[in-house]
Amino acid sequence: MKILDSIRKNTIFLLLITIIVLYVILKDDFNGIVEAMSNIDIKYIFVAILFYFLSISIKGFANYLIINNKEKISLKEAIKHNCIAHFFNGVTPFSTGGQPMEIYMNTEHGFTIAQATNQTVQSFIFYQIALVICGLFAVIYNSIFNLFPEVKLLKHLVMLGFAINILVAIILLLISSSKRVTTKISDLVIKILELFKIKHNKKEIHEKFNDYYEGFREIKKRKYLTVVGISLNIASLLCLYLVPLFILYSMGDFYSLSAVDTLTSSAYVYVIGAFVPIPGASGGMEYGFTQFFGNFISLGKLSATVIIWRFITYYLGLIIGGALFSLEEKVKK
Repeated sequence: MKILDSIRKNTIFLLLITIIVLYVILKDDFNGIVEAMSNIDIKYIFVAILFYFLSISIKGFANYLIINNKEKISLKEAIKHNCIAHFFNGVTPFSTGGQPMEIYMNTEHGFTIAQATNQTVQSFIFYQIALVICGLFAVIYNSIFNLFPEVKLLKHLVMLGFAINILVAIILLLISSSKRVTTKISDLVIKILELFKIKHNKKEIHEKFNDYYEGFREIKKRKYLTVVGISLNIASLLCLYLVPLFILYSMGDFYSLSAVDTLTSSAYVYVIGAFVPIPGASGGMEYGFTQFFGNFISLGKLSATVIIWRFITYYLGLIIGGALFSLEEKVKK
């Protein structure tokens, strides 16, 4: 598989970036970081890890409801698939590896490529709408309370990111309206790519847009699933966004951050990460975290928090997702 070749090429580069990022974080206040980590209450770290896995499990449950065929895929397998998809998202630029892997895994369970693609498209639509809802909350909350007065450039990037996400959601809704509109939008995308002389495949673009149209047709038939699917994706994001709060609690700091401040800051951080083309958005995520959460947390605790947060929400997911994928491949052989 081409994606496996891409993973091998990215691994060394990812390790190098990780070393550089750790050096940048540790060099300014090494003693303060050591002191913050030496007094950690481990039970709150377990709670942070629990919230991370709740996020993955809730998203897996949403995918399980979309698949709607427990004879082919159990809830346990759906959650495992989501862990593996997290791994492939984490080792590919712009998180592009997860969706193809989800389609591949579903076809291995007896679904046709069209069915597997349709399921993955529905999952993406629910996630995108949930992301926009959480993002709008964060933008509105920050506009009222002005949480980040010192990070104007990053705030502008976040606003751009949310605007792009809203635009994607609007385009998805337009695609759902009719086959004719879907064809016009795909033709427009092709013209834009041709205008900027970007290499593309017309057939693949038309097929991709058709997949989204078919996905929306299925969603329209299952209105209850739409509400539940979006709600579950919102819950999944909220669990993920709350992880830094429990890490800070583990250091005995129960006052610097509120739950709402944490949700807003995390929403901003993940939008910044979307602009970074490196696997896992390494470097960009850590920088965004320190800039936004730095408005609430002192330097030593901030650096310790970002190290633990990054391990839980990224590297731990890579380890588990990679291990599950390797086990699944061994079983097939």
